[in-house]
Amino acid sequence: MLRSEVDRSKLSPVMVRWMELKDSYPDTILFFRLGDFYEMFFDDAITVSKELELTLTGKQAGLEERVPMAGIPAKAYEGYLDTLVEKGYKVAIVEQLEDPKTTKDMVKRDVIQVITKGTRIDNSIDSKDNNYIASLYAFDYCTILSYADVSTGEFFVTFLEEEKEKILRSITTYAFKEIIVNSKVDKEIVTMLRNNYHVEVSIYDLLYEEEDYKYVYKKLKDVRLTSGIKHLLSYLLTTKKGDLSHLQEVKIEDRKNHLLLDGNTKRNLELTETLRLRERTYSLLWLLDKNKTAMGSRFLKQNIESPLTDKKEILRRYDMVEKLSVEFILRDELKDALDEVYDLERLSGRICYGNLNARDLLQLKNSLKALPTIQAILEKLNYDKKLEVFDDLCELLDNSINEDAPITLKEGGLIKEGYNSELDELRKIRSGSKDFLLELEKEEKERTGIKNLKVGFNKVFGYYIEVSKGQCNLVKEEFGYERRQTLSNCERFITPLLKEKENIILGAEEKIINLEYQLFMQIREVVKRYIGQIQKCASLIAEIDMLQSFSFVADSYNYVRPILSDKNELILKESRHPVVEEVMKKTKDLYVSNDIIMDQDTSILLITGPNMAGKSTYMRQLAIIVIMAQIGCFVPCKSCTMPIFDKIFTRIGASDDLVSGESTFMVEMKEANFAISEATKNSLILFDELGRGTATYDGMSLAQAILEHIHDKIGAKTLFSTHYHELTSLSSDLSHLKNVHVSAVEEEGKLTFLHKVKQGSVDKSYGINVASLAHLPESLIKRAKEVLNVYENSSEKKPIYTQTSLFSFEEIEEKEEKKNEIEEAIKECNPLEMTPIDALNFLYHLKEDIKKKEQE
Repeated sequence: MLRSEVDRSKLSPVMVRWMELKDSYPDTILFFRLGDFYEMFFDDAITVSKELELTLTGKQAGLEERVPMAGIPAKAYEGYLDTLVEKGYKVAIVEQLEDPKTTKDMVKRDVIQVITKGTRIDNSIDSKDNNYIASLYAFDYCTILSYADVSTGEFFVTFLEEEKEKILRSITTYAFKEIIVNSKVDKEIVTMLRNNYHVEVSIYDLLYEEEDYKYVYKKLKDVRLTSGIKHLLSYLLTTKKGDLSHLQEVKIEDRKNHLLLDGNTKRNLELTETLRLRERTYSLLWLLDKNKTAMGSRFLKQNIESPLTDKKEILRRYDMVEKLSVEFILRDELKDALDEVYDLERLSGRICYGNLNARDLLQLKNSLKALPTIQAILEKLNYDKKLEVFDDLCELLDNSINEDAPITLKEGGLIKEGYNSELDELRKIRSGSKDFLLELEKEEKERTGIKNLKVGFNKVFGYYIEVSKGQCNLVKEEFGYERRQTLSNCERFITPLLKEKENIILGAEEKIINLEYQLFMQIREVVKRYIGQIQKCASLIAEIDMLQSFSFVADSYNYVRPILSDKNELILKESRHPVVEEVMKKTKDLYVSNDIIMDQDTSILLITGPNMAGKSTYMRQLAIIVIMAQIGCFVPCKSCTMPIFDKIFTRIGASDDLVSGESTFMVEMKEANFAISEATKNSLILFDELGRGTATYDGMSLAQAILEHIHDKIGAKTLFSTHYHELTSLSSDLSHLKNVHVSAVEEEGKLTFLHKVKQGSVDKSYGINVASLAHLPESLIKRAKEVLNVYENSSEKKPIYTQTSLFSFEEIEEKEEKKNEIEEAIKECNPLEMTPIDALNFLYHLKEDIKKKEQE
């Protein structure tokens, strides 16, 4: 049965309300609260039953035919919700807004929030990762990107370049969980984001025009940036439907202040996850993350994905890392104190939004208690920022919130004894009444002589006196017992006195629960006043946590402080790939360190050597060392002198873009084009075997042309690995290019990789040796050697490549001579002296000569 086919006039009132809400949220699954369950109907029920493997049932809704229905317990809905949201569905929570006991009419129901991938604010999201939602707001002449993490309150905005390709590349640099776009955004961009990058995209056009959240953008002067922020704000407030006052003032993202890394570069370098398994383990983030707080881990990831270019700030971080390493005892004390701090950013979000519990406030209290200790340590370290402490707030929470408080807010047990006199009085009444019941049970046993008599309670009948079937005959009329319930093994009775005490006890219990809830909400309102200060404190905690992590890593792995040079020189002595080195330690293998030397007069290192020798690792370790240095971390070298880079571009590894139908070579050329069009003299370019995706001469020609272009037009520091050994001759023509090679030793047909980078070039790839190491069949290896021998001993002259031509002058002259023989024969004949038959014979012999030469 389809929802559109239903005659609404026949529906029950409850289903009419469901229909109204579904009309308002057509692309959303409704979790519709009915008593102790969330129910789904019509298409929602069919979808949910498939996705969650639930039983599809039906409901009599006033129609002749039962409507499809599926349900889940309200107390255990989170797991079902997580599954749906993870699969890309939006879920609207429809709650009962009234207590059924207080109304005779149908209970009012409405959507209290819509949950999507990018707007989650609960504990289900990864504590070590941001959960960003973005807005792409297009004008006729520019596009604005704004994004926020609703769970932490962070808010950012920036301009994007107008070209479609650059917009997509910029967006995919971030790990957005969800994107909203206005109607002016190019439909091809929307399609690409959905199909190629698997991002949840919604078209949404409304702007926020109220006053409550104006503080987020009030300092901005550019109306375009403001519009982008209002676009995202409107969507967040429409979906969350709650207090989002923890949202912070927006920060304008200035890309000039950061080392720019596109999505491909982040993946190729395995900065935050590995290429093969897309896991955090064995990434750079995994190695450096020795943080004690979730805030520190998130801040570290943000820095790795967007390193600094501000020399002053980088040096400030170096100083602090060095200080922490010298004062290692204080660092250990700091780590212990940080270990007591919970996620203040996300606690702030839950406090404002209202989905917190008493245990959240206990976590806040314990975190605040650790702050004085942390501040005292920072003062000893001469840290240049002051950490605020919250003694009054800590005292409030210490005096009010019960240490054993339950998770739910409507069961009581939230507030400590002594905090509120009215609450204490009610508790005395309840306690005294319960003591009375115990005394009553004792007295009734003595009065009636029924030894197994007992006083009990249930929610249906309240308090009662229970007598077993075997002793029911002892109950006399003068006892004043009134039969209330008969069970198979006992009878239950009430008395006027018991009923009177029941009213007192239950009345006190209800008052206690309501009063505790009110007091809890009052405490929450007090805490909300401190949210801005707590968020500033969280930001400082995140930074100091990251810096202590850098110090610990530097000491543990023997890293050194980089020297930042203004002379465009790159001198890394005995550099290492930090992740590979650490993994090799586990297998007890020794990592071979290498120098990377590029003085002011060297812009390109052309790297040759066999496969598996370590060319790619050599290139990657340079980029990773640069990134580590520019986030303020020490680096895996014996010594390091380097400039500050503005961008890094990589093309490492081969990959097809099957979705868009682009081959390896097309992807390769697009990435190469992006690099050479965006790179500056201060950039770093890593090209691994560029040009291998096409025919040999084509690939070699393009590789040479790209090298020449980088050398002559850009001047960026470039590492370029290749198997085109002919390109090594370019060092004689390109003054800023130097040859290096990764060495290997061949003995009796067996190849040993030394993994050592040396000056100069090699003219052999050892491809067959590598194939042998991969255990290809012996007969196949033998045949390959035979074929290689034929090629190597061919009499055909190998072309010599220069900067100006791919062909030698001898070959050109030879070709010209072949062409001149025909021309000379024609020049020597004189048609005026030929008879017609002579002319025909001349043409015949000329054609025969051409045929013979073609056959040769």
